[in-house]
Amino acid sequence: MQISSLWTFAGFRKSLIAVMLLAGPLGACGRYKHVDVTSSIPDDYHQRHPIVLANAPKRLDVFLVGVSGRLDRRQFKDVKAFATDYERHGQGALTALLPIGANQKQTRDTLSAIRQVLVQSGVHGSMIVGHYNVVDPRLASPIQLSFLKLQANVASTCGQWPADLASGSSSEGWSNRTYYNFGCATQKDFAMQVDDPRDLVRARTEDPGDVQMRTRAIGLIRGTPGVLPGQDPGTQWTPFNNSISTVGGSN
Repeated sequence: MQISSLWTFAGFRKSLIAVMLLAGPLGACGRYKHVDVTSSIPDDYHQRHPIVLANAPKRLDVFLVGVSGRLDRRQFKDVKAFATDYERHGQGALTALLPIGANQKQTRDTLSAIRQVLVQSGVHGSMIVGHYNVVDPRLASPIQLSFLKLQANVASTCGQWPADLASGSSSEGWSNRTYYNFGCATQKDFAMQVDDPRDLVRARTEDPGDVQMRTRAIGLIRGTPGVLPGQDPGTQWTPFNNSISTVGGSN
């Protein structure tokens, strides 16, 4: 009975040692996998939602005028700014789509008023005039002006959620990665605020320096003989009184 107990204890020790030897590599693998997941670099939204340059239509809806046959102050400024943009960045011809089913007289008067503003703004050449069907006659049906222009936009479509981050059956929300839609709206808003999309591709050429300002600065340092002593800021520079306030100072 005593020999059996000693054998059983010895066998238990061997089994325990074997289990510990096996648990060591498994624990190491578990730690390695954990570090690999938590230290992974999240996807860069600049690469996931890149800003690209493409020729896209620039549109302006001009609503039909009333009995006066003239554009009001608001629409006059809109068309004038649209014409200026076309002269600077427009590609191809200017297009005007007229609504089919709207008041024909108002449509003709509005188109005539648009042409006058375009001519006053320096736009020359022909205009392509087309038509489109009015889907709902109860809604306003404007004249749609458009031209091709180099614009910056996001290549992907915002608002896409390919994975449910709150799903209990998926580990997508537990990974150390940004979700797919992250940064898309920021990229799109930034692209829309860029005045010249080419600034995203290359820097602008530098303008020549202002010779008068440079000469004036050099003259102040060198001074004028008999009039103004020169002063070298590299050796001694006496600042003028630049006190912001006399509050707290001694009388």
